[in-house]
Amino acid sequence: MLQELKGTEFPSEAFKSLEQFHDALNRGDLDVAASYFAEDCQNHGRRLGRAGVRTVLGEIKINFPDARLTTLNSVAEGEWVVVRCTYSGTHRGSSRFPVDGGMLVGVQPTGRTFEVRHIHMYRVLDGKIAEHFANRDDVGMMRQLGLLPPPPSLPGQ
Repeated sequence: MLQELKGTEFPSEAFKSLEQFHDALNRGDLDVAASYFAEDCQNHGRRLGRAGVRTVLGEIKINFPDARLTTLNSVAEGEWVVVRCTYSGTHRGSSRFPVDGGMLVGVQPTGRTFEVRHIHMYRVLDGKIAEHFANRDDVGMMRQLGLLPPPPSLPGQ
């Protein structure tokens, strides 16, 4: 649940849009989730558009049918909202397009679960997500799925 901090004015419409987007994604309602994005939205500075967002969300749910974003903290300034969250799921499918770092295309499902931390930054204009950036722990996800080796132990550990 996105929270507005006391004593600070936040664009509550932006928080409401992001909360509804996360809720729709978590319950698997991908058409509704994509509807919270502007028609000409950008992802990491590249024009993706709402149809592209819908494709990406679909591919995420192919890999992880139970994919879930759980908000830990959120802050806002003007049109921008930053959300620190956990991203979790169970690897049950194999995507055709490079989502989640692009490392799972064609990879057979492991059946393993993961939970990693993400930071997402959204620009919300007129109630729609116009821009999105993310800092994700794709290596941590791949390690938890058993697709990359664990980090080496440091001396003395």
